[in-house]
Amino acid sequence: MNYPETIAWLFKQLPMYQRVGKTAFKKDLSNTLKLSKHLSNPEQNFKSIHVAGTNGKGSVSHMLASVLQEAGYKVGLYTSPHLKDFRERIKVNGQMISEEEVISFVKNNQSFLEENKLSFFEMTVGLAFHYFSNQTVDIAVIEVGLGGRLDSTNIITPEVSVITNIGFDHTAFLGTTYTEIASEKAGIIKPNIPVVIGETVPDTKKVFQKIASEKNASITFAEMETISGYESDLKGVYQKKNKKTAVCALKLLQKNCWHISEEHIRNGLLNTVKNTGLQGRYQTLQESPRVICDTAHNKEGLELVLQQVQEEPYEDLHIVLGVVNDKDLDSILPLFPTQATYYFCKPDVPRGLEASILAKTTKEFELTGMTFNSINKAYASALENASENDLIYIGGSTFTVAEVV
Repeated sequence: MNYPETIAWLFKQLPMYQRVGKTAFKKDLSNTLKLSKHLSNPEQNFKSIHVAGTNGKGSVSHMLASVLQEAGYKVGLYTSPHLKDFRERIKVNGQMISEEEVISFVKNNQSFLEENKLSFFEMTVGLAFHYFSNQTVDIAVIEVGLGGRLDSTNIITPEVSVITNIGFDHTAFLGTTYTEIASEKAGIIKPNIPVVIGETVPDTKKVFQKIASEKNASITFAEMETISGYESDLKGVYQKKNKKTAVCALKLLQKNCWHISEEHIRNGLLNTVKNTGLQGRYQTLQESPRVICDTAHNKEGLELVLQQVQEEPYEDLHIVLGVVNDKDLDSILPLFPTQATYYFCKPDVPRGLEASILAKTTKEFELTGMTFNSINKAYASALENASENDLIYIGGSTFTVAEVV
């Protein structure tokens, strides 16, 4: 198979959560452990940092990788989902895995992958760990895909575990209360391995303290620490908390004899986009009219982003909105401003919610606009209608943003 055929095989062979939803969710780590054994346990050949959380885990992962690169380390970075190119998920020092490496991995392991009915995510984690081992990285920053306890990445023993925060997302899998969701995320806490918690509410703090105590894992609550003065090239207001969480994790690495200076931290945070290629985080796509996109897609994330959007200077606001069909619209639609022109559209994935259904639901929340059969057509219409002093915001789903960056 060539590269397009290999990627098509990966996507179509078995369900993938990001595209098809619940049917891709596995209830244990047996398949991942089986694949790891087949690959000679590659995760044991490199140091790692494990990052979980409802919001911010992607940004924190990229910040950590950027700082470690500035410190001179060879750094693996595993994140999901990708925006444009599957290979964005697996990088070393900001460079994506090559097409040849992806082809080779699938070719050499295809019979095993098919025989054991591995999911897309399990295969991708195996590919990442195999690649990082072959590349002899000094350390890899590994972002959890979904939850923590049962996530395919949860076979590593990291230098430090990080949990950014807890919000209501993927409740069909992780639970419907803060306590239940926190318990799943806290599944990445390992015996005697320090853990950093970004934000808490009383219910989640109790869970983290209990599990950390049971595992004899020292716990740092970033929100209680005084850390300031670090600038970042990631401009979302929500990044203040992510910066704090990342710096707390880096301070723990410093104590554990990793050679990371204040200058490395400053430069790493200032050059996260440049060093890692991160996109879609309060990203300005153009000026006159100004266009901003952001991948926030749940209540906690959208609340902060939409507040920042409304504080921007503009004459009129245009919002290109597309969501997936398992989104809790009753929790997110009240956050959107009524004083805006909407362009409703469907992300080009099987889980995408039909624009007509979205538009019908938004009427209950006094959000009105036009429907389009593609995100690009919606975006083109917004550009056509906006004056140079207007603002266009594109969001609602990672997949919506993926089609415009």
